[in-house]
Amino acid sequence: MMPPARAAIFVDKDGTLVDDVPYNADPALLRFKPGALAALSALAARGFVLLVASNQSGLARGFFTRVQFTLLQAVLERRLLEEAGVALLDVMICPHAPAADGTPQCPCRKPAPGLLLRAARRHRLDLGRSWMVGDTLDDVEAGHRAGCRSILFDSGGETLWRHTPLRRPEVCLGEWDEVVHHILAADAAPARTAAVQP
Repeated sequence: MMPPARAAIFVDKDGTLVDDVPYNADPALLRFKPGALAALSALAARGFVLLVASNQSGLARGFFTRVQFTLLQAVLERRLLEEAGVALLDVMICPHAPAADGTPQCPCRKPAPGLLLRAARRHRLDLGRSWMVGDTLDDVEAGHRAGCRSILFDSGGETLWRHTPLRRPEVCLGEWDEVVHHILAADAAPARTAAVQP
């Protein structure tokens, strides 16, 4: 008998989990957002699996190599484990550059939902009970397109504010403790059925 699908928290990396240092591949520059470590620990303790879902066009642009990013990822995962007791289920990245107008040229660059859908297939995740937390409306849209609920972590990453129904977050919050409170309160509500939005 198959185990039940798990609820996940997808977290954007730059500007949400860590400070946004453009095209960073230097582990020494990793700085966790205030409250992020305690928040992820609390969410893991409530049974959520944790994944990072991140656009990393610096790979396509040649700002850093796959080897450099792999080292950065390893340090990020080690620090989460050592400093918060948190083990990431996966790190999903889109290595592609956007088109000239900023739109995705692939199915995995957010606001496309490919990273989340791939993770759901790989790890048997219940997207209807899952959340996307990110600092731009592209993150919000990617979550909604995958069938998740979405929180805009308002740390200054969103600058265009291009609104559509898919880009309307369930809530906009600026502190990680508020994120935890909202997710845990909402988790008591009946589970939704995941559906990919048009």
